[in-house]
Amino acid sequence: MTLIRRPGAAAVTFLFLLMGAAFLTQVVPYRQIIETQRQVATARAELEALETHNAELQADVSALETDAEIERLAREKLGYVRPGEKAYVVLDPPGTKDHEPADPAPAPVDKTWVEKVWEFITGADLSS
Repeated sequence: MTLIRRPGAAAVTFLFLLMGAAFLTQVVPYRQIIETQRQVATARAELEALETHNAELQADVSALETDAEIERLAREKLGYVRPGEKAYVVLDPPGTKDHEPADPAPAPVDKTWVEKVWEFITGADLSS
């Protein structure tokens, strides 16, 4: 039977191992916490956008209940005119269509292994 000659060193080693285990158990769910926070932020932004869109649609519904708005839409969309009015249609000359070149897709960025590891640790790769 061997006796521990340095009980203080064994206790310090045991404490370091215990602190290391406690630290690892806290680091493991770190990425899950980050992802959950991102999901909550995304959901809040989506909710705000939907509420804004809903308010716009409600304003459109309210406007459609007026005769002036119905008349404006009939004139604008259907080309209706009142009796006695003259309607004119303006056409663009041939060959003057607006052709805007499409933006090319951005080239994928190659990242170093250090950047990839850092993104993994911080959870930045989860949002991609």
